Amino acid sequence: MVVALLLAGAVLLLWRLYQDSVRRADAALAAVQQERDRSDATQAALRRYEVAFSSISGRGELGEQVLVETARALGLREGLHFTVQTDLAGGGSVRPDMVLLVGGGRRVPVDAKMSLACWAEAVETDDAEERAEALRVHVRNIRSRAAELAGKGYQRWADAIYGTIMFVPSDAAVVAAMDTDADLLRWLLDRRVFLCGPTGFAVVASAALFAATERTLAEDVEQVRAQAARAHRQAGGAIDAANLSTTHLQRFLSARRRELDALESFRAAVRPLTETAASPTPLPAVRQADEVAGGSAAQQVLSQELAGE
Repeated sequence: MVVALLLAGAVLLLWRLYQDSVRRADAALAAVQQERDRSDATQAALRRYEVAFSSISGRGELGEQVLVETARALGLREGLHFTVQTDLAGGGSVRPDMVLLVGGGRRVPVDAKMSLACWAEAVETDDAEERAEALRVHVRNIRSRAAELAGKGYQRWADAIYGTIMFVPSDAAVVAAMDTDADLLRWLLDRRVFLCGPTGFAVVASAALFAATERTLAEDVEQVRAQAARAHRQAGGAIDAANLSTTHLQRFLSARRRELDALESFRAAVRPLTETAASPTPLPAVRQADEVAGGSAAQQVLSQELAGE
């Protein structure tokens, strides 16, 4: 009996140990599966970014977002200081990522489709040869994109600087390209393409902000001047109307007095005829007193209007 109980206890202990090991194995498998899922999601995101940076439209969307956020951080407002995806030529072929408004109908086109994939590879690698090769490819990409911008001729429709700004969302990428190729700056200027990072764009955007502010102030001053001129003309018209009304009122009062005098003379002339006819109802008297009082009141009103003018 004792041996049987010991064997039963040993079997029960072994069963519990087996169940615990199975649970631990299941938990380990679940953790491994979660790690695989996270790895797959990360790889998918990396592939999406790779596809985005490898295509012009994807680079344009990402670069435009960085460009717009940079402009807003500098205090520029869309519609007042800049516009996004503006069709300059009217056919859709000339559509820069941003157009800075600098006043006088002048505009500055800004392109933000430059890829930084090669520069990122140069930063991440520890091999000097790989870094140099990645930077050379980065310079070739800048030249290729600049040649495309020069061929589009944005300056024909946006002629504030007679060229195009190629925005790169990293000053370090611009400096690295200039250090790698000493002739890059001259080559870009010959094609009227101005390469700049966030710092250079901040200078250009600040100038655009100042120009737009000056333009707005000038428009406000011109609007106030135009409103003052209209008010002056309206005041002159009102004074002329008041003077004309005063002249007509004076003529009316003079004619009314002559009319009353003539009527009184006529009444005096007709009185003998009335007595001869023995009419029971005499002629009514001319209300000269009321009319004179009314005339005096009108004259007082006229005097007050003249004094107010």
